[in-house]
Amino acid sequence: MKYRFIPCALFSASLLFTSIGFAADAPQAPASQAKASTKAASAAKSAPAAAKPAAAAPKTKLMDINSASAAELKTLPGISEAEVAKLIATRPLGSKAWLVTKGIIPEAKYAAISPLVIAKQPFKDAAKNAALYEKKK
Repeated sequence: MKYRFIPCALFSASLLFTSIGFAADAPQAPASQAKASTKAASAAKSAPAAAKPAAAAPKTKLMDINSASAAELKTLPGISEAEVAKLIATRPLGSKAWLVTKGIIPEAKYAAISPLVIAKQPFKDAAKNAALYEKKK
């Protein structure tokens, strides 16, 4: 056991001293540059919120594909009346990804509308959700 420890300890020590040697050889910035960089960093931290870039886009209200009317669904970009009819016939959808997996819309159209829609579920029990949507038909 001790015969394995000695070579490992020597190897570790040589790596340690080698890394210290490289750190000592690295060029160091003058003290004036170091102070300037710390001042710039502290100024960036204390900058007012107004100076930061604005939010990407205002939040839009998402359309629930399980409860939206046919007229509302037709307002989605690229969705035809036939696709709206298929969507309404296959409700309730467990998630918006089911639009593609159930063959309601092609994947290219899904990519365009996925940021605009959600699939809310009023109940955790799937049978209750199905019964709820049966009543609406």
